[in-house]
This record gives sequence, C-alpha cells and structure tokens, in this order.
Amino acid sequence: MKLVATLDAIAEHTGRLIAWLTLGMVLATVAVVVLRYAFGQGLIWLQESVNWMHALVFLLGASYTLKADAHVRVDVFYRDLSDRGRALVDLAGTILFLLPLCAFLVIESRGYVATSWRIAERSREAGGLPMLYLLKSVIPLMAVLLALQGIAVALRCIERLRPRART
Repeated sequence: MKLVATLDAIAEHTGRLIAWLTLGMVLATVAVVVLRYAFGQGLIWLQESVNWMHALVFLLGASYTLKADAHVRVDVFYRDLSDRGRALVDLAGTILFLLPLCAFLVIESRGYVATSWRIAERSREAGGLPMLYLLKSVIPLMAVLLALQGIAVALRCIERLRPRART
C-alpha cells in the first residue's frame, strides 16, 4: 500500500536523521569531560545540549522504533501466537492504546508548549541554552509522528488479517 510505504518512509528518514544526534551526544560529552577535567572549564550550554540531543533522539526516534518493531513488548503469549493472532494483538494495541495515547499527548501538551512559547522559556541555568520552547514543541510532534506510524502499523495488520483468495 502506498500510504503505508509513505508513512514508513517518514519514520525511516526521521529515525536515520535523528540517529546522528547520538554521535553528537558522544562528542559533546567528551568535550564536557575534557573541558572540565583538563582545563577546569564548565560550559553549561554544552552540558544542556547533551540533554537536548537525548530528548530529541528519544522523542523523534519513537516512530522509527515502532516501524522497526524494536519497541518494548511483553511477549509472554505474543511469541506463541500465529501471524493472524499477532496481527490482532498489534491492531488492538494500536487502536486501544497507542492512538489514544498520541491524541492525549497532543491535546495535553498544547497548553504546556503554548505557555513555554508565550514566556519565551529558556534554561533556568545561567549560561544555559535559550529557546527551551523549541525543545518542548517536539512533544506534540513526537505524538503526531508516532500516531502516523501507528496508522501504518494498523493498516499493515488489517492487510494481514484479510482473507487471501485461493487459486
């Protein structure tokens, strides 16, 4: 299905792009350690940038993780199910839990993000990163990306549940 392929491509490209931040996190962490212990310098903004990159990897990588079927699953029973049984469990989980959670996150984060933008929120630390509202804006974006990938999962499950024509 073209729609599923498009939704998968969005998650794939987002995941591959955001994965580069893990390298940035390592390099920034090394720089923080070297600056602190070799030169006695502490850069708050650099330390905070590691936290920001970690947040972005987690938030924007969630849809890629779902696409890759690498999310945490308690599969005590799932692993023993047939393909059809797995499709039913995945479809039910997506419709009953994932999509409502994504809708909840979008709705509930609106005020949180709007307030952050209204006050032009920045780091509480002197020398910290400005524009904290940009990072907080990623919360509803994560929910939208995750919901889109959830729709792809649901459509794929529906396709797996369709009876096949016999030849």
